[in-house]
Amino acid sequence: MSSRTSTTEGALARLGFADPDRAVGLIDDRALLPIRSAVDGGQLDDLAAVMGDTADPDQCLLGLVRVMEALGRLDDAPGWGVSAFATELATAGVGRVRVLGVLGASTALVDELVRHPEHWVDAARAERHTGEQVRAELVSAVAEGRGELTAHDALRIAYRRGLLRIAALDVTAADPLGEMPAVGEALAELAEAALEAALVIAREEHGPGHEACRLAVIGMGKTGGGELNYVSDVDVIFVAEPAEGADEETALRVGTALATALMRACSVPTPEGSLWPVDAALRPEGKHGPLVRTISSHKAYYERWAKTWEFQALLKAWVSAGDKEIGLRYKAEISPMVWEAAGRDNFVEDVQAMRRRVEQHVPANEAARQLKLGPGGLRDVEFSVQLLQLVHGRTDPSLRSATTLEALSALARGGYVGREDAAVLDRAYRHLRCLEHRIQLHRLRRTHLMPVTEADLRRLGRAMGHRTHPERAVVADRQASAREVRRLHERLFYRPLLAAAAKLSPTESRLSPEAARQRLAALGFRDPAGALRHIEALTTGVSRRAAIQRTLLPVMLGWFADEADPDAGLLSFRRVSDELGTTHWYLKMLRDEGRAADRLAHCLARSRYAADLLVRSPESVSILGDDNGLTPRSREAVTATMQSAAGRRDSAADAVAAIRAIRRHELLRIVMSDLVGVIDLAGVGAALADLTGATIQVALEVATREVERREGAPVGGDVLVVAMGSFGGRELGYASDADVMFVHQPHPGSSEQEVQARATLVVQELRKLLSGSGPDPGLGLDADLRPEGKAGPLVRSVDSFRTYYERWALTWEFQALLRATPVAGPQSLAAAFLELIDPLRWPEGGITESQVRDIRTLKARVESERLPRGADPRTHLKLGRGGLTDVEWVVQLQQLRHAHARPALRVTGTMAGLAALRSEGLVPAEDVDALREAWQLGALMRNAGVLWRGRPIDSVPSDLRDLDGVGRIMGRSAGEGAALAELWRRVARRSRHATDFNFYESPPRGSVVP
Repeated sequence: MSSRTSTTEGALARLGFADPDRAVGLIDDRALLPIRSAVDGGQLDDLAAVMGDTADPDQCLLGLVRVMEALGRLDDAPGWGVSAFATELATAGVGRVRVLGVLGASTALVDELVRHPEHWVDAARAERHTGEQVRAELVSAVAEGRGELTAHDALRIAYRRGLLRIAALDVTAADPLGEMPAVGEALAELAEAALEAALVIAREEHGPGHEACRLAVIGMGKTGGGELNYVSDVDVIFVAEPAEGADEETALRVGTALATALMRACSVPTPEGSLWPVDAALRPEGKHGPLVRTISSHKAYYERWAKTWEFQALLKAWVSAGDKEIGLRYKAEISPMVWEAAGRDNFVEDVQAMRRRVEQHVPANEAARQLKLGPGGLRDVEFSVQLLQLVHGRTDPSLRSATTLEALSALARGGYVGREDAAVLDRAYRHLRCLEHRIQLHRLRRTHLMPVTEADLRRLGRAMGHRTHPERAVVADRQASAREVRRLHERLFYRPLLAAAAKLSPTESRLSPEAARQRLAALGFRDPAGALRHIEALTTGVSRRAAIQRTLLPVMLGWFADEADPDAGLLSFRRVSDELGTTHWYLKMLRDEGRAADRLAHCLARSRYAADLLVRSPESVSILGDDNGLTPRSREAVTATMQSAAGRRDSAADAVAAIRAIRRHELLRIVMSDLVGVIDLAGVGAALADLTGATIQVALEVATREVERREGAPVGGDVLVVAMGSFGGRELGYASDADVMFVHQPHPGSSEQEVQARATLVVQELRKLLSGSGPDPGLGLDADLRPEGKAGPLVRSVDSFRTYYERWALTWEFQALLRATPVAGPQSLAAAFLELIDPLRWPEGGITESQVRDIRTLKARVESERLPRGADPRTHLKLGRGGLTDVEWVVQLQQLRHAHARPALRVTGTMAGLAALRSEGLVPAEDVDALREAWQLGALMRNAGVLWRGRPIDSVPSDLRDLDGVGRIMGRSAGEGAALAELWRRVARRSRHATDFNFYESPPRGSVVP
């Protein structure tokens, strides 16, 4: 049976041939007759199947024909002639697979085999040679020559034989990604062998006198790192020292001649082509500096003039060729400077800026295709690894590898990078390098771009192991890898922990007991011995947890010390870490996620309130690792979460415990948002009001169901919770009461008395469930603003409210309604209640002069009677002169007088009311500014006091340390406590002046203040 009838076009197409018609013709080519003769039956089906496993079966078949033709033009030499080759290809085995694998992967190596067809043996018998074997082979080839060959040509031929062996093993590897590091190392060793052989040529060309110079060739970049590409510049630095009896000037002159000749031996074109450019631009002063320097000259330059990028480049310096002793002396002198470089001013920032400059120089139309420099490319992995090495390698010698993957593995073992992240980067780096290798191998051209044509993508995809739609699969893999690499690069490369760690001295980074004790005292810890005990408890041992803590703590100590109470911060950090230290995500988050560690340290040392909340709910620290973690959630989102959690509990107590746990978590989110400056005072008030409203709403639903269960009957009506005071105005502070009133409305046909009784039970159950002790701050519901106060019913119907307000209400009760806002219960009942109270709080025609006098009289009584005994009215933030109450009463008096005619005044918030008074011209602009400044400063100080002490403060603290702590939370610098107290007195005086004019001496109704 002929090969044509056996190997049909359809069969070839199924094997992966893109042009099966042409392939059938090539299989019948006369050049392949020796192979058909060597195969039983003359059929090439098995051979075609092996070709079908290559990257490009069509290219493989054409290459096979060309190589057979080249062999056919030579005498049939034993061992490598046409007969031997035909037998090799006809016989199943690894030799056939390797030869065909090379033919299908690289047109450039096909061309090489056509020039030197005898080299097919190197592919078929390929084995991994040691660096010493490869070096000896190339040096021997140059020294001995081959007939009429020049030394340059002999070097090129020997080099490409080595390249052929590497490629044969690479393209037929069962696990290309696993084999990739060995391929890069083999290519680097081959390049180093070529450098050594080129140096032999240079010495030969120089002739006598070359012995005066001891020249070392220091490999840099991927050569030095043992991770070279198939086609790349070879970066080097030349180091020379005079031989015994020679002077330095002569040695440098000879060394320069040798280095120049070495570079020419590798790069000059010959009939056998060239190898690659030897690039010495990484030397001191770059292309403008001398090509060759002594060790002392190198050292002097790096000590005085070197830039950050030069130390980063030296990370991969390796003795590649020449005088090994000189090279090792160079390494011994220069390496310590590499590992000290991270302590230079702005080192981390310089490296990061350099990476950004590299990215900016990538043409926009190439960025998505760039495997090396584009986003998510090789440089992202390499820069991340190198920056981590340089910062942490000062004190951890295990990180000092010139090879990217070895260094990444060491970083993971040391806890500097998460194991999962390291695994992702490892695989992505292998994947990217394999892509790069396969692309370069095709034509042996230097490129780092993904191809664009369908044929090239198809070949690349098949080379990477894809058989179904390879052109699409290889692009999808590349895009997924780029996304993962870029995500991790951004997190690792730009995390603030690096910049802070780089500023520490090696002693501080090491955190030995003595170094820690000295550092703690210098940082201002009041109890260094106690702090040291916490540090030792966190860092002692060989566990991964201890290793990561040893990385974190030297930096976090500085962050703790930035605040007024570093001792409390460290103690709280230990308590949280003791709870979460074995949790897999906790330390990983602090090490890797944005500013998580920085923010945690500052929050713990800045706020006892935050620390207490976090210690009670340590898992809530996850907020800091979430991109949106410090953005308070909407009321709707919190309500839905609470309802879901409560719905999964069997008892009312358990349901409300779940609700309160969520409240605790969300309260901590608000606190941390406040402490790090993500939200302002208005944002805090609104977020607290939303959280409180959601809590009451869901707890009311639980309480209603519980009462109905116990009573065995429905309530028979609706219950509404109305927020009052700062709660109703959405200006809650951390110490604010939740002032409320309770309203019910019987359903048609229900008895009002029965509904009143059951609604009261619901409200009592609600207050009990929310105010009970627990790990979260209790939520007390203060209903004292209800009609008749504490003596009145806890809950009333709308009709009862109407009757009371029509007959018995006093002026202050109408004033209290100015901030009434329904927060829980049915919308219909809320609308009915608002319809009742709106005419009362915004009375037609305004309030009477008698009512104005009532309000002023009540204000005077509050000042004289409610101010705590011994309190200084000049420093009391709420009830003192110019304090919060002054501002609120000014706004509320004007609202009662003018809101009926000025709809802009119909707002519940004090700040919104002030803004409306200004826009309406009812209060002079300068008075509005004075009142606003006092209210905001007082509210900020009250909030900051709670955060600092963990409990409410009503007056400006007299203790300077407390004042400093409060000031730090407010964003003031250290030591400004006294200035803060003086600021309050000054602001309060202006506020009181504005209050006196606008509350006690304000113009009559209807007049407009210019």
